[in-house]
Amino acid sequence: MKMYQVDAFTQVLFKGNPAAVLVLNEWLNDELMQNIALENNLAETAFVKCIDAENYEIRWFTPLLEVDFCGHATLASAFVLFKDYTSAKKIQFHVKNLGIFIIHQAEDGKIKMNFPIRRASQILEYPKLLNEVIDKPIKAVYLNQQAFILVCESEQDVISAQPNLINIKAIADVHGVSTAITAEYKNLDLAITAHSEKYDYVARYFAPQKGINEDPVTGSMHTGLAPLWAEKLDKNNLIAYQASARGGELFCEIKSAERIEISGYAQLYMQAEIKI
Repeated sequence: MKMYQVDAFTQVLFKGNPAAVLVLNEWLNDELMQNIALENNLAETAFVKCIDAENYEIRWFTPLLEVDFCGHATLASAFVLFKDYTSAKKIQFHVKNLGIFIIHQAEDGKIKMNFPIRRASQILEYPKLLNEVIDKPIKAVYLNQQAFILVCESEQDVISAQPNLINIKAIADVHGVSTAITAEYKNLDLAITAHSEKYDYVARYFAPQKGINEDPVTGSMHTGLAPLWAEKLDKNNLIAYQASARGGELFCEIKSAERIEISGYAQLYMQAEIKI
């Protein structure tokens, strides 16, 4: 069975976020897909099922579990489909619970992905352990359905912050959180962000409870981060940088109150046959 490994949200090999992609005619069983993701040991392995040349279903697995949304592996999957499986320049991913993602490929190879916005709201009452998940001061805390978002004082604070992975995992596992907010805050990830001089904003992302201590680039999270910064900066087109060790660039455009276009480039690292 053919498998690809693609570096997403980068024009340079060995940067961005690597994802594995398998294109299928029929779904494999869930246990097998999870074992493949575990064996790959990447932040995500994407499985794509062909409907026709312009329509596909997609699912994403970390080494530990299936997730409901992954931006960088969607970009990697679109890159593979445009490269080897379709001559179309527009495709659609059909996603359980999230509807249809419309994907375009520009002439220069940039892949543009239309996603639903996952808007974040500022919260004043939150688990106090959030004050101990990084070693930098926090200006404000936001929350969307995916993660807590901590706004830091400066870009340098985001870049140099040392995460306390034990505390981050405890937040997601709801240890030390009051009973009244247990259900609301369970299984959330953590993002940190700040305004940037070179970019509109920078961010980092942590999900140790999902087997991802720090995600190199997290397209899904920017469906919440970009609208937050668009409102703060009063602009609809933003360039973001995810300041992990690998790093990645995301081009974000607010299309409406409900939709956002997140774009980026990708590089093919490996094409292989797996024996299953």
